[in-house]
This record gives sequence, C-alpha cells and structure tokens, in this order.
Amino acid sequence: MLPYANPDLSQHPPRSPRVQLGGYVHLPRLLDKARATVAGKAGEYHYNCPMDQNFFAFTGIGHEAVLAEVKKGLSDSEMLAWVRANTTRLPSEIASWSLWMRTVAPGRSPGHEWFSEVIKASAPDRDDIFGFFDLLDMDDYVSFGGKG
Repeated sequence: MLPYANPDLSQHPPRSPRVQLGGYVHLPRLLDKARATVAGKAGEYHYNCPMDQNFFAFTGIGHEAVLAEVKKGLSDSEMLAWVRANTTRLPSEIASWSLWMRTVAPGRSPGHEWFSEVIKASAPDRDDIFGFFDLLDMDDYVSFGGKG
C-alpha cells in the first residue's frame, strides 16, 4: 500500500502544509494526520492541532466529522468532494485563506519566543524561517534525520 494511503507518521512526516487539495493548503497534511490517527500511527503528530483548527474554523466543518469520513477509507478526491459539499466557502475565499495560511506567523511575544527557540534548537544558522509553514517543513525534515 502507498504510504500516503495509510500513512505511518512514525516512519515519515505528513505532507507539507504547502501542498494543496482543491485550493486548500494544509488539507493534505490534515488528512495524513487524520488517517494516521485512525490507524494508531500518528507518531509525534497531533490531529486537530491549532493549524488543523484553522481549517475547521474556516470551513465550518468539525474535526470529528472529518475523522468520521476518513474512517470510511475515502481517497483525497473523495474527501475533497465531501469538504466541498459541507462548506459554503467560495473559491476566492479559499484562495485568500490559503494565502493567509502560507504567511501566518506567531502574533504575540510568547509565540515569537517559542518560535525562536525551536529554530535555535534545530537550525540555528537558518535565517529564512518566517512563518509556521516554514517551521513545520524544517521540523519535519529535522525530525526524520535531516540537518537544519
């Protein structure tokens, strides 16, 4: 079976948050984490984390509803059709939200401190990590043996 059809996130990371499905960034990553959670193979990854919650709040779809659909073994295409049937968001809204998600970063001092500590611990010489997507990609790489 292909790793993304039944991801084992103790063996490899979920897809990058930059990967899109139906214009939604982060949705493929969210689905990887949901599938791994259902299979008991989420590793260090958490379904319904704050980034996932941004998707749920934007679409108006509950995290448990997505998990229930994932348990049916639906493909990415089938999950996208389900998402589209369960949200009223327009393509222009999805594009704007996805652009915002690509650039979102910590907004307050404690968040910046945490963000900085993660970078210092994993990739102290990097000066190109600006938002959460950058941080997640770097962390996924380092978590599986890469050098930041």
